[in-house]
Amino acid sequence: MNVDLHSHSIASDGLLAPAEVAARAQAGGVEVWALTDHDETGGLAEAAAAATALGMRFVPGVEISVTWRADHNHQGTTIHVVGLNIDPANEALAAGLAGIRAGRDRRAERMAFSLEVAGVRGALEGARRHAINPALLSRTHFARYLVEAGKVKSTHQAFNHYLTEGKPGYVQHAWASLEDAMGWIHGAGGVAVVAHPGRYKLSTPQLNRFFDEFKALGGDAIEVMTGSHTSDQYNHFAEACRCFGFRASRGSDYHGPGESRVDPGTLPPLPPDLTPVWHDW
Repeated sequence: MNVDLHSHSIASDGLLAPAEVAARAQAGGVEVWALTDHDETGGLAEAAAAATALGMRFVPGVEISVTWRADHNHQGTTIHVVGLNIDPANEALAAGLAGIRAGRDRRAERMAFSLEVAGVRGALEGARRHAINPALLSRTHFARYLVEAGKVKSTHQAFNHYLTEGKPGYVQHAWASLEDAMGWIHGAGGVAVVAHPGRYKLSTPQLNRFFDEFKALGGDAIEVMTGSHTSDQYNHFAEACRCFGFRASRGSDYHGPGESRVDPGTLPPLPPDLTPVWHDW
């Protein structure tokens, strides 16, 4: 079965409307598809209707921003936890996501100030022009403005030169706690999945410590096949599933044409010995 359980629309930082992302997924042969916008469920109704019309099974999802600290001396790493099969009408989940989005506004203002000090003017207004949803400003919207302003040639360069830790436009920010995010997902009837674990700047012992904590809080799965992973990382995180007893997920992390490493439906299948996160659905 061709399953893609990680994608984004203009409701967060994608380039396409939810129905257009659904069409891309269906064109790629996807049979079971999830929309998982960052800290936002506003695109799910449109996505569900489009998926049904195209003959795909739809899984309502969200990608929650979490700050996790390996120890008391660790300033914190942003980790994304995907909630799948959630009820978007759940009040606790909706309130938690609204709180995170409010924090995004404050971070955006600090990012714009830092960029101005570095010689990039008009970043806040420029980023807002690229955000269809004004309630959700992300680093990706700043990256698109940096391309538009001629500071870099691609959003990838924008992140490398301006928007990652140690660069002029990076701002440390406290997101939701792992415990809170897990509570919102499970309270909304969903399953919790660690998004693209190979992307985080954690040592192997630190990442294993995170997996232990995630497991203890009822964590269900990790993404093995994702557009953010290399082929070596496919194997590494397949082994992590075996060691920690996690189920495995598969998702392109599609943001739109020209900005994504892979298109929906084109990832390799999961190793046959792993239990997919959708096994019981």
